[in-house]
Amino acid sequence: MFPMPSTRLSRLHPSLAVSVVALALGGCATLPSSGPTARQVVHSTAAKENTMGFRIVDIEPNVLTELTRYGSAVDAATPVLAGLAAEGENDTVGPGDVLQIGIYEVGASLFAGGGTRATQDGFDPSARGENFAAITVDRDGTIKLPYLGRLPVAGRTPSEIQSLIESSLRGKSQAPQAVVSIKENVANTVYVTGDVNKPGRLELTLGRERLLDAIASAGGPAARAGNTGTTAGTSDDSVVRFTRKGQSVEQRLSEIRSGTPDDLLLLSGDRIEVIRRPRSFTVFGATNRVSQVSFDTPGLTLAEAVARVGGPNDDKADASAVFLFRYYPDSKVAGGEVPVIYRLNMMRPTSYFLAQRFPMRDKDVIYIANAAANQPSKLINVINQLFSPFLTARVLTQNN
Repeated sequence: MFPMPSTRLSRLHPSLAVSVVALALGGCATLPSSGPTARQVVHSTAAKENTMGFRIVDIEPNVLTELTRYGSAVDAATPVLAGLAAEGENDTVGPGDVLQIGIYEVGASLFAGGGTRATQDGFDPSARGENFAAITVDRDGTIKLPYLGRLPVAGRTPSEIQSLIESSLRGKSQAPQAVVSIKENVANTVYVTGDVNKPGRLELTLGRERLLDAIASAGGPAARAGNTGTTAGTSDDSVVRFTRKGQSVEQRLSEIRSGTPDDLLLLSGDRIEVIRRPRSFTVFGATNRVSQVSFDTPGLTLAEAVARVGGPNDDKADASAVFLFRYYPDSKVAGGEVPVIYRLNMMRPTSYFLAQRFPMRDKDVIYIANAAANQPSKLINVINQLFSPFLTARVLTQNN
């Protein structure tokens, strides 16, 4: 194969250059990009393309007012856990419970040792008592007492068991009275598990413990390591999975307020699982890094979120087009959610004040648009890569 003359190669360059430039300009839309430009995002709201029905809202002072109002409305919305509320007692006896029983009699005694004391008319006015310190309720829900046999006590309160013992002793003892208390409570318990400091079983008392009482008794959410180091567990990053009679409901711990319907009165057998589910946001586009970032704080603003990822990239970002994608719950639409895009123009000084007041929410997505001016520079880079081999060949040919 003979080497190509340099004059022929020189004549080839102009026509080749025109063809390459034409092809490159025609394929400018297909140049590598980390996402759409601001213009492309805005055009996507057109009726034909916008199948999801989202809209773009510029972040202005009136928008912050609406966000505050919406947040208050969410706090006052229908409770989530309240649907599992039920009436019940937490002082009833069940299998495994240990009872302390005292029986007191007047006159002739069935239980007290040492014989009896009787007056001339056969009546002894003194009272005697017998204490049974540890009577365990059997699996079938009964206990066994001397002279009385098996007594069904499961599902009864201590006062009801007292009445049962007294009625069973009538005809066998003079004026019997019983005192019953629960020494070890096994049946009236709830279980607190998951991401808490002291998981385990909690005994219910006559104080009628509530959901938040149980979580507090378990030491609250456990500490975890985050972006800012090891921090104490927070209610904002924890979800409560509450199970009652086979039904489970989840709600973020920070949304449960003391004394509200969601702060359920606990019943025997309830299960409480605290799950660590950190709130996070995701960043795409012309940033220094694409990443998912945890809040790690009770509250986070848009300004803080953008700063955590290093802000817009000076070389490729359009600082006037910072978009935040968010879903809002809406029971009136199919799917129950409405998508909204918020736009922040960081070329305006006032936007930095607004960003400090714009609250982030879990699963928000921030997109920083690419600058339209980046496309020509990318095109030039592509052309340089295409022509570089020819220029190298020409230099080598001329040298030869």
